[in-house]
Amino acid sequence: KDDNSKFWATYKKVSTEYDDDFLGRANDDMGIILTFAGLFSAVNSTFIVGMQPDPGDTTNALILYLIQITVNGPNSVPNIATLSSSTGFSSSTVWTQTLAYASLAFSVLAAFGAVLGKQW
Repeated sequence: KDDNSKFWATYKKVSTEYDDDFLGRANDDMGIILTFAGLFSAVNSTFIVGMQPDPGDTTNALILYLIQITVNGPNSVPNIATLSSSTGFSSSTVWTQTLAYASLAFSVLAAFGAVLGKQW
């Protein structure tokens, strides 16, 4: 064999070892990213659900108004304007929820990228 074929045989062996090592590390990294993104999304979703207003308060107030109408008659309509509005959020709550939803979206996007990377 000549020197040229020895060079390419050695190159193929070294490059195959390097590529296999690189792909193994990349696959492990994608698995770690996928696990972290899944856990982060679960925790973030829990916080988002916890920040939502309690619909039970409005339901209880409406039931109380129905009871008052039943007891006092149909002509005694209570003022429903005193019910809490679901649009009356403070600006800090809006910013907090915006950041929570944005981080959830980026976490899901990272998980999607990790899945694509692992399948490629």
